[in-house]
Amino acid sequence: MASIFTKIINGEIPSHKVAENDDFYAFLDISPLRKGHTLVVPKKEVDYIFDIDDKLLGDMMVFAKSVSIKIKRVFPCNRIGVTVIGLEVPHAHIHLIPINTMNDMNFAQPKMELPQEELAEIAEKIRKA
Repeated sequence: MASIFTKIINGEIPSHKVAENDDFYAFLDISPLRKGHTLVVPKKEVDYIFDIDDKLLGDMMVFAKSVSIKIKRVFPCNRIGVTVIGLEVPHAHIHLIPINTMNDMNFAQPKMELPQEELAEIAEKIRKA
């Protein structure tokens, strides 16, 4: 059975895409910790990030880097935080989060609830950055 991320990649579930190439797809988290919180996923469905082939894993980080540069242009911050938790969806993914403090990446804090229109505007700004 396809993961929710595979369904997003295939267009079966809508998303706010910020970047895509032949191997990876980046889209906004619908319950972000901060505005600009983006997920980067491989198109090949692999549950655990360290089960990804070495070359593809390296390429994933380079792709994530290019996305993080765009996010930082739209949401000026000290850093783009990077985390891999991977328990909530059985499909490897990287969280890219604009941060100014360590607490900005605390997944125990309440998530933001942004209207779909605002998520669409954020995605558009990141794509154009």
